[in-house]
Amino acid sequence: MAPLTRNRIRGVVIHAVLFVVLGFWMIPQVYMLSIGLRTPAQAFDAALFTWPVTFDNFVTVIRDNPLGGIFLNSLIITAATVAIVVAVSSLFAFACAILRLKGSMLLYTTLLTTLMVPLASMVLPLAILLKNFGWVNTYIGLILPYAALGVPFAMVILKAFMEDAPRELFEAARVDGCNAWQTYWHVALPLVRPALVFVTIWQFIVTWNEFFLALIVLTRSEMKTLTIVPMQYSGLYMANPGALFAILTLIALPLILLYVLVQRAFVRGLLAGAVKG
Repeated sequence: MAPLTRNRIRGVVIHAVLFVVLGFWMIPQVYMLSIGLRTPAQAFDAALFTWPVTFDNFVTVIRDNPLGGIFLNSLIITAATVAIVVAVSSLFAFACAILRLKGSMLLYTTLLTTLMVPLASMVLPLAILLKNFGWVNTYIGLILPYAALGVPFAMVILKAFMEDAPRELFEAARVDGCNAWQTYWHVALPLVRPALVFVTIWQFIVTWNEFFLALIVLTRSEMKTLTIVPMQYSGLYMANPGALFAILTLIALPLILLYVLVQRAFVRGLLAGAVKG
């Protein structure tokens, strides 16, 4: 068999396997959308698809909730958190990996220990602290804790990328007269752009989907985020599963669209550090 033919067969087999995996991965998403399009009588039907479909659940969710304002709350909190995490973690990674400032490694090691602390153990102290500062039911009451929780992980990723970058480039920048800020902005950031894309998308997804802390900090209806809305449609007996899965579909839709648009950059950033040299 000719090598070209073998390569074609191998390609067909690989694509077939990937389509099968994709089909299994899509089952939960399809089920979520399917239940959101069902009538109350069909809500607990085990079939993947039912007929007829109805958009009443989506109409109910949109009518019962000011989704425009809620979406804006989630977007503001998520965008501000991502901006802070990317800025702080990249600066700190630059200080540790490139400038190697005195005491930076001790601080780096200290921050690493926070990755081992579960969020549930910090909720009560955070709630008391935010109440004392008067930050309950405010954007900053979620933005700062989210950023503090996201910086250590992002810092680890960016520090590893900066350490792998050729040091000759940074030395050449210093020889050319660049100060630390210019070196960071014009040399370090362009070199770790794939990692920055990965950190940005990862932090966006984590912040957008966070529920526990948002439930504690945001008690007023006008301040709530999208992840809190499904609570009103679930209970001991799941009173309205159609509306519940309709709002879950609306919450997931922006993330799915974001990933579809930036999946190449996300994967490139995830794998860029896998091979050195």
